[in-house]
Amino acid sequence: MKRRNMLYGGAAVAAGLAGAGVAWWTDRLKSGQGQAAPHYGQVAAVAALAPASAPAPGDADKEATAAFWRLSFETLDGQTLPMSSFRGKRLLVNFWATWCPPCVDELPLLDYFYQENRDKNWQLLGLAVDQPGVVRDWLKNRPLNYPVGLAAQSGIALGKSLGNTEGGLPFSVLFDPLGALQQRKVGSVLAQDLAAWMRLK
Repeated sequence: MKRRNMLYGGAAVAAGLAGAGVAWWTDRLKSGQGQAAPHYGQVAAVAALAPASAPAPGDADKEATAAFWRLSFETLDGQTLPMSSFRGKRLLVNFWATWCPPCVDELPLLDYFYQENRDKNWQLLGLAVDQPGVVRDWLKNRPLNYPVGLAAQSGIALGKSLGNTEGGLPFSVLFDPLGALQQRKVGSVLAQDLAAWMRLK
């Protein structure tokens, strides 16, 4: 009985922290430019189950990071998007797929974050680990303000090289303006993650 109470208590604390983070971001939305806040209830529900951020990257990641900056991806309109074009900005890369519910749930939060911070030397890139045609059709009705690269199945190997050893989605990595891999997270990005990453130097 005591163990069950401890488990329930831990779940309640996790849910409370997730809800607090979402509430913080929702308040930012409401106080920003008078825009209505998107619904983040599903993101909050996923938060209690999401893994913690992976350990900070080390020297072993330098080779994979250098390889990342040499890559290019096809965009939704058939253009080529080189990763090197993002050098000099803090870059948040989000690996996602249309068939992944937690991925889809976090897109409104990421999109709003990008719109709020793109003039502050921040860039966001979505890498779709999905069939290109499916991604194009899906985004016609749910457009995003940040660029999306069509990584297809190669995105799985790329994610693993950047620290996502299990290949799960969603997966996000943060590069600093000098191009170094700074943070990574397997699981949904939450408001508190974005707030913490904004405080990084």
